[in-house]
Amino acid sequence: MAAEGNGVLLKADSIANTFRDEIKSALASSARAPKLVGILATTSAPSKFYAEFTKKQCDALGVEFLLRKVGAAADESLAPGEGVEEAIIEANEDDGVDGIMVYYPIFGAQQDHYLQQIVSPYKDVEGLNFKFHYNLYHNIRFLDPKTLASSLPATKDAPPAVNDEPPPGYVKSIIPCTPLAVVKCLEYVGVYNKILPYGDRAYGKTVTVINRSEVVGRPLAALLANDGARVFSVDIDSIQEYTKRPRQSAEERKYYPRHVAHPTSLSLQECLALSDVVVSAVPSAEYKVKTAWLKDGCVCVNVAADKNFEADVREKASVYMPTIGKVTIMMLLRNL
Repeated sequence: MAAEGNGVLLKADSIANTFRDEIKSALASSARAPKLVGILATTSAPSKFYAEFTKKQCDALGVEFLLRKVGAAADESLAPGEGVEEAIIEANEDDGVDGIMVYYPIFGAQQDHYLQQIVSPYKDVEGLNFKFHYNLYHNIRFLDPKTLASSLPATKDAPPAVNDEPPPGYVKSIIPCTPLAVVKCLEYVGVYNKILPYGDRAYGKTVTVINRSEVVGRPLAALLANDGARVFSVDIDSIQEYTKRPRQSAEERKYYPRHVAHPTSLSLQECLALSDVVVSAVPSAEYKVKTAWLKDGCVCVNVAADKNFEADVREKASVYMPTIGKVTIMMLLRNL
């Protein structure tokens, strides 16, 4: 951790190392090294960098990694995404493959969502299958592995989560890697209060998440709200509030088992002024969160490939994390 100016610049290495040791310990007791297949279908520079970074981390840990290039990634005369569906199906059917990750975006949100549902839920290390999303949004933390074979959400409720360990016969429901990495970073810096009951340790915190994509922004907002936080989910055309404690009269007040979402009349500037944590995931080099709008002492986390915060962010932020990529990779490898 390096300090400069008023706030602390926190690198992801120290957080990632905690989980790296956990993964090494699990691999040491495994009969064989797990195999992860990455599928790259475009010439996108961020996707290529992420694929190379994944391989580097896998090699360091002893995880077998195979990068399958298709479409424009294999031959620039081919169209982006050409052959990607076939590559996913082939990896699904290969018993020697333990995990599959696809480097998005490829076609765009709707068609990419279709591809995400083709990946077998038994091999989905990114947590993008609809079953995992359903569980996340409904605050279902554990699942019976047998239910993954069904195309329908489980009708039988899992036992209530009293701690981070699944009850007998259940496993943890996979959570999308980047949102989970953000949560682990916030736990590390003390945003989560360990004295509070499991599942409510972000209670009392207000968070703004900028970008409501289905890959990062919306699942992250839901995760934080399901952990007790008041969350403002900001997108291009609207701001929503996510909370388990919606504003009601004293007679009607209810503590919901999962978050509810409703519109808010607050502006982005007003949301930021209230927020103990600000997470930005806007894929644009031009977009910047205004330092002047931040609450003094807040925690700022940059999730986008581009820097979404102004250069003087630490004049207001007590902690600033410019990247969390190394933690994200550790979350992915934990899911193998």
